[in-house]
Amino acid sequence: MIYKSSTTAVPEVARVPRHVAIIMDGNGRWATKRFLPRVAGHVKGVEAVRGCVEACVQRGIEYLTLFAFSSENWRRPEEEVSLLMRLFVTALEREVAKMHANNIRLKVVGDLSRFDSKLQDMIASAERRTANNTRLTVTICANYGGRWDIMQATSKMVAANPGLTSFAEEQLAEHLAMAYAPEPDLFIRTGGEERISNFLLWQLAYSELYFTDTYWPDFSIESLDAAIASYQSRERRFGRTGDQLAEKKS
Repeated sequence: MIYKSSTTAVPEVARVPRHVAIIMDGNGRWATKRFLPRVAGHVKGVEAVRGCVEACVQRGIEYLTLFAFSSENWRRPEEEVSLLMRLFVTALEREVAKMHANNIRLKVVGDLSRFDSKLQDMIASAERRTANNTRLTVTICANYGGRWDIMQATSKMVAANPGLTSFAEEQLAEHLAMAYAPEPDLFIRTGGEERISNFLLWQLAYSELYFTDTYWPDFSIESLDAAIASYQSRERRFGRTGDQLAEKKS
């Protein structure tokens, strides 16, 4: 199923967000604050992911998208990048069976060609194993960038429509890396920074943005509930007026 863009159609608004997208920021600072190596923060961050997935299942959230490694993160120290890659492999080895047992689908999106063949094979195997699960779709964005996503979608759109010189949004949207999911209702960034950082640039057009100073390893069920409560307090107009919404409700 291809979902329509929020700029071409008004999506249904539910009290519980259908799709939550998170930039999991602050792992390194969490560790540094405790005089630990930065990798300790990333290890602790994996535990926070596990708790967040469980909480999303309990709350009926259908899609959870996590920004794990951006296309710009290759600029980090080589040792840290290497540790992150090994941590990714370990997480796949330990978590995929549990996810499958709990009817959770795993997707990994991004330019995966830069990863070594072992990791690429593990990702493909995990996606195949969980492909038919329906309780929650967890997407890991790895070597992902919003501009990369738009550019690769544009290339595919042009290739699929030879001779055309003008296009509609829907023609590009169907080639985006996450065309299988509705646009995020709620975007969360932990760690105190207040920017999108090249994450889901197309898809966040009408998402509700929530920023918290909490470092990702400390992001708890209560933290998620606070973000959802903030989301529930907002009026989602999608270009309409408050009076129009009031008329629709009456």
